Amino acid sequence: MPAPVSVIIPTLNAADRIGPTLGGLASGLTEGLICELILADGGSKDDIAGIADAAGATLVKTAPGRGTQLAAGVAAARGDWFLILHADTVLPDGWPDMLRAHMRARPDRAGWFRLGFDDPGLPARIVAGWANLRSRLLGLPYGDQGLFLPRKLYSDAGGYPAIPLMEDVALARKLRGRMTALPGRVTTGADRYRAEGWLRRGSANLWTLLRYLFGADPETLARSYGAQSNHDNS
Repeated sequence: MPAPVSVIIPTLNAADRIGPTLGGLASGLTEGLICELILADGGSKDDIAGIADAAGATLVKTAPGRGTQLAAGVAAARGDWFLILHADTVLPDGWPDMLRAHMRARPDRAGWFRLGFDDPGLPARIVAGWANLRSRLLGLPYGDQGLFLPRKLYSDAGGYPAIPLMEDVALARKLRGRMTALPGRVTTGADRYRAEGWLRRGSANLWTLLRYLFGADPETLARSYGAQSNHDNS
């Protein structure tokens, strides 16, 4: 059986932080689970092309905006399943077995991982705890938790919208009732939280989510959020 999984990672000036993410994929490559790695780049000024070449990845160049980038990356993919990761999200040990078990038991459903940060402090645990509670109770996992889903389900849901913010929430809402938690916990970079403050960043994220759910325009939200596209929005 050919390797069934295409890994898609949106990038924007991520060359200095994508190394651990790519390293964490090695077991899936050696075990024959991953058929390809796609970096969907939104106009990086760093050496992401060299990194893609060294990693054996396909570099898809597109306009900035994570929804646009992810839609382009998935459109270029040939696997039967898609694993969507952020450039600073590292998969847990044993993740290939977790994905295989999901494919056997839930072939028509999407899966997401619990969230953890590369920070041992209490604020990090609180923010991650909220993200995991939100995912379970509201069915709204964010992109930095990883998303694993079959091609047909992605197509049936209409895919990622071409919006600069909340593309993960938009897709999750379309997938509601067809998602389940995977057993592992990913580790996502906390640089933005450390730089801006856990309370400030966490409050901004929650306020942005609420505004989006009540109908605010994603373009407006992106401008007020203070980022173009590839940000952490847990």
